[in-house]
Amino acid sequence: MGLASDNGVVIFSKSSCCMCYAVSMLFQGIGVKPVMYDIDQDPQGREMEKALMKLAGTTAGPVPAVFIGGKFMGSTNDIMSAHLSGQLLHMLKPYHSLS
Repeated sequence: MGLASDNGVVIFSKSSCCMCYAVSMLFQGIGVKPVMYDIDQDPQGREMEKALMKLAGTTAGPVPAVFIGGKFMGSTNDIMSAHLSGQLLHMLKPYHSLS
């Protein structure tokens, strides 16, 4: 949670995850450059993965796990739904200067 709250927009990902890449490109297309944190490249990645799965309430893969303003926003489906409804642009407005 510390990593997520230290930056405006954070995506926890795995280096081989195509959905993580797609969500990252969506944010960049909106004008926000998220901080990408590849948990498979971190020695504590296994513990992070368990914590993300618990936070998301899932036993499926925990990535991408998107945080905006330190708040867990969900994974791919949650972010795409927010984008389609127009809510994502509103949530990201304060972070456009980070791009």
